[in-house]
Amino acid sequence: MYPGDHAIRHPDRPAFIMAGTGEAVGYGEYEARCNRLARLLVSAGLGHRDHYAVFMENSPRFLESCGAGERCGLYYTCVNSYLTPEELAYIVTNSESRVLITSEDKRAVALEALKSCPQVRLCVVVDGPGGEGAGRDGTVPVVNLDAATAALSSEPLDHPRLGHAMLYSSGTTGQPKGILRPLPDEPPDFRTPVSGFVEKLWRYREGMIYLSPAPLYHSAPLGSANLAFRLGATTIVMERFDPQEFLALVEKYRVTHSQLVPTMFARMLKLPEEVRARYDVSSLEAVNHGAAPCPVGIKQQMIEWWGPIVYEYYGATEGLGFTACDSAEWLARPGTVGQVKVGELHILDDDYRPCPPGVTGTVWFRPATEFSYFNDAARTAESRTPDGSKVTVGDMGYVDEDGYLFLTDRSTFMIVSGGVNIYPQECENLLITHPKVADAAVFGVPDEEFGEAVKAVVQPVPDVEPGAELAAELDAFCREHLSVQKIPKSFDFEAELPRLPTGKLYKRVLRDRYWQGHKSRIL
Repeated sequence: MYPGDHAIRHPDRPAFIMAGTGEAVGYGEYEARCNRLARLLVSAGLGHRDHYAVFMENSPRFLESCGAGERCGLYYTCVNSYLTPEELAYIVTNSESRVLITSEDKRAVALEALKSCPQVRLCVVVDGPGGEGAGRDGTVPVVNLDAATAALSSEPLDHPRLGHAMLYSSGTTGQPKGILRPLPDEPPDFRTPVSGFVEKLWRYREGMIYLSPAPLYHSAPLGSANLAFRLGATTIVMERFDPQEFLALVEKYRVTHSQLVPTMFARMLKLPEEVRARYDVSSLEAVNHGAAPCPVGIKQQMIEWWGPIVYEYYGATEGLGFTACDSAEWLARPGTVGQVKVGELHILDDDYRPCPPGVTGTVWFRPATEFSYFNDAARTAESRTPDGSKVTVGDMGYVDEDGYLFLTDRSTFMIVSGGVNIYPQECENLLITHPKVADAAVFGVPDEEFGEAVKAVVQPVPDVEPGAELAAELDAFCREHLSVQKIPKSFDFEAELPRLPTGKLYKRVLRDRYWQGHKSRIL
């Protein structure tokens, strides 16, 4: 069903509840807010398939800021709320967004960014006052959301159209890229084949209670919330993830479904046993995870704790293909990300020849849906095989005899040491299981003899002292489990690694420090 139908059938049922404050917004109010904002966007001159951007934290106004575009045929770009003004300006400009919706908390960053966004014609602040004009010459109006929409009708537009997100890659391997998919000229209640497939795969159902612990600007949390709305579910939105609070919310609201990333699993598992046992999580029916490879030890412990309700998927914001597995499949093949469910999977070597089972190559899909990188024909072409038939985001992996996919790493983080290709994911997955390690990154650094050497940068758990003693302990731990070429040659320590809130490790920032001053780099 469409959220507007739920607004008629049960207007007071909470569409979402903010975890931190308990603020609840019913389906009737949510639909009214979306319609008023849709009318404001249309009145600002946005037409079918135009673009606008949303830049804010997990706010009670975030979801309607996207929902408005879903009702008036627009592309909306949700922007990482941790970006700098320069980074924000790049995405707003590159996406050709003509309206920027932001929050009071992000106002200063947004207004600074707008000085470099000449195409923006309106800035909407969802929870703060209007003010002086923004932009380079001060001519961009800055308005408060409620004040700007107070006189507008809460009824649907006369000719509503389907809109959807145009999100950006995280930029962990380069400048972020806008991921554009065709937007059909259909009404907002149009049901895509993919949405029905995902609902069935993830065991979503009408009336479920969905807990959203991740930033909503990321594709999977946003898509999950949109599916929950169509099912008339109640979504509990965490402003930020906290492992103990997550467990408390599951118990408080009798949560049935959620979606997490492996770092969230790891943080919950590192809670003291008595804390973990304090909360009743028996209401959980299905928990999905993706976004980053999950260490085998972490996944095994989660299934032991929560039971066989953990479902894994592998895909990309580009939507080029999709693999998945349930707990039983994973336990039979620890480390797999499943069999292909959407698209056609191929593992190819550097000459685009198929790799036999068990041999690592680049993961390619003959895509099930169209996509391109917005206004970037060159990078779109780079993502495809020479004949244009297959697409990749640069991940490396192999399939077994039964077609189950195992990921090894991003190709850009492959280490070439003495002519040997080393994929650091295996070492990272091992280190994170050590009780004194909160997070870990492994990558190649310059080495005069071998070209690159394996480096580990580790974030210790609180109250663990970094230094030579811990490095020696981790070295011995790696030697117990890894072949010699995969063992880090050295360990460095950081108070916190630059991991994106979506769960992806921003490894490029760490690695670049070690390559400063070098004219060439081995990637």
